[in-house]
Amino acid sequence: MIAPEEISSPTGDADQETDLPWIVLVWNDPINTMDYVTLVFQKLFGYSKEKADRLMLQVHHEGRAVVSSGARDKAEVDVFRLHEHGLWATMQHDK
Repeated sequence: MIAPEEISSPTGDADQETDLPWIVLVWNDPINTMDYVTLVFQKLFGYSKEKADRLMLQVHHEGRAVVSSGARDKAEVDVFRLHEHGLWATMQHDK
């Protein structure tokens, strides 16, 4: 009797969608000040003042901005941290 061969990763009809990166979106809200949003972006993501300001203005004028991307677990942590700072954030697959 031959033992089944063990493989290290799945092959075949793997769901291709899982390979897509996740993006974290911050949405505009009527509560947080623009200065506070900029400060949170700098603190959580290490962005320069200029980049944080640019993202904050995108949130303010367009209603949302992508503030990070990557693996699902990283995106989940980023959303959680943004929520801890009172910002409205969601995550989705990048398209």
